Amino acid sequence: MPNYIELSDLEQSFRANEQTVTLFKQLNLTVYQGQSYAITGPSGVGKSSLLMLMAGLEEGSSGSAMYVDGTQRLSIAALKPYTGFIFQQFHLLPELTALNNVALPLKLRGEKQAIEKAQHWLAKVNLSHRADHKPAQLSGGEQQRVAIARALVFEPRFIFADEPTGNLDQENAVEIADLLFSCCQENGAGLILVTHSDALANRAEHVFSLEQGKLISRKAPRISGTTESCESDVTLREVSC
Repeated sequence: MPNYIELSDLEQSFRANEQTVTLFKQLNLTVYQGQSYAITGPSGVGKSSLLMLMAGLEEGSSGSAMYVDGTQRLSIAALKPYTGFIFQQFHLLPELTALNNVALPLKLRGEKQAIEKAQHWLAKVNLSHRADHKPAQLSGGEQQRVAIARALVFEPRFIFADEPTGNLDQENAVEIADLLFSCCQENGAGLILVTHSDALANRAEHVFSLEQGKLISRKAPRISGTTESCESDVTLREVSC
C-alpha cells in the first residue's frame, strides 16, 4: 500500500468584512504517492488554499487532514519533511545563485553533499551552465526549472505545484510540464498541481475541478471529445459516475 494523504470533511473558512466566507466544506479526498492529480476551477474558489492544506502549510477550519505512512496515521504536519512545494511566483532567494537556491533545502537539513546533489538536479533540468547565475539573470522558464530542481532535490514523497506554467509562454510551459511529470514519475513521487490550463490538467491521472465549494472529479475526454464528470464527496477510491 503506497503512502497517501487523506482529507475528511475538510472545511476552510475565513472572516472578511464581518462576514464568514467559506471556500469549501465537507471536502473528502485521498491522494496517493506515485500518482498525479490536477485541480482546476475559477480564480478565487480556494484551489491554492486546498493545495496548502494538503501540503501541511495551512490548517483547515474543521475536519481532518491526515498523512498515512504505511500503517501509521499521522497528522498532516508530519508530511512536511517529505514535501516539495513549487510556488507560482518561484520564491527564489535573489541573493543566491541558482546552485545555492537548489542546495538551500539540503543545507538547512544538514546534508553534507548539498552542493553535489544540487549540481545533479540542475543538470537534470538542463541548467548546469546557469549554476552561478542569480534569479534576476535567468528567464522565467529558467527560474521555474530552478524552482522544480529545488523542490525535487531531496527526493520528496509528494510534490505540490501552484500554477507551475502560469507565467510561461506555450513553448516553455510544455517543456516545464514534461520535466515535472517525468521527474516525479522517475522518483515515485505523488504530484498534485493547481492549474487553469486544461492541457496541463489532462496530463494528470486524476483531474478535479473545485466549484462552488465542491470538488468535482473529471475524467479524461473520450476520443469523441465528450467529457464525463462526477461529484466526489468521498475518497478517490470510492468515486463513481
